[in-house]
Amino acid sequence: MPAIRSFSMPRAQHKEDTRTEATARPKGRNKALGAGAAAVVVLLLAGCGSPQASLTSAAGTTSATATATPPAKPIANTPCSTVNAQQVTAGVSYVCTKDESGRLVWLDAAQSKLVTDKIAAAATANAAADKAAAEKAAADKAAADKAAADKASADKAAADAAAAQQATAAKAAQDAAAAKAAADAAKAATPPAPGAQPVPGTNPGCDPNYSGCVPIASDVDCAGGSGNGPAYVRGPLEVIGRDIYGLDADHDGVGCE
Repeated sequence: MPAIRSFSMPRAQHKEDTRTEATARPKGRNKALGAGAAAVVVLLLAGCGSPQASLTSAAGTTSATATATPPAKPIANTPCSTVNAQQVTAGVSYVCTKDESGRLVWLDAAQSKLVTDKIAAAATANAAADKAAAEKAAADKAAADKAAADKASADKAAADAAAAQQATAAKAAQDAAAAKAAADAAKAATPPAPGAQPVPGTNPGCDPNYSGCVPIASDVDCAGGSGNGPAYVRGPLEVIGRDIYGLDADHDGVGCE
């Protein structure tokens, strides 16, 4: 606190001015004392009030500064435009991530990794399932193609066997027809033999060219054969002369076998 100065008035030299000075002194002294007191009050207010004013000013400045800087807003789940772009907001790292719906949004780094790993795992599972389905379809097609080829081969083998059997039967029928035609031709080309003379002591009704009784007629055929007679005989019988009736078709000496 500043020192208070005192003021003194000069003493009067003349006696006649004593009353006047005495009369006037209280008024001047009061003024001086009032001015000094006012000065002291001003100094006291100046000395003691400045820190409070400084503190008030500082507090106001701090309040104004805090109000002027708004808190950062979170950006989680807000749209972004570039995959894997990164941004730090309010001390949190965010990554631009494509979520499960296909949107690009800001996610914190941990959440972004979880979503990315989940989508990657789903993609891997889908790829494995697609591969397994494709392999199964290929295996089924290969099996169906092999079954079709085997059936075609079996059908061809059966057709070839049937054709061969038919050809064999046709050839046998053809050979039989040719043999019969040859026999018929040989029989037609053989002139009828003259009637044999009965040998004394033999059966006069049997042809002497055969052992056993072969009737004597214009033509004799084996019974049960394809000949048309008019006479028939059952064999076997031995040809001992000429086979005038063509009963020995294979010319082995035995007829109507």
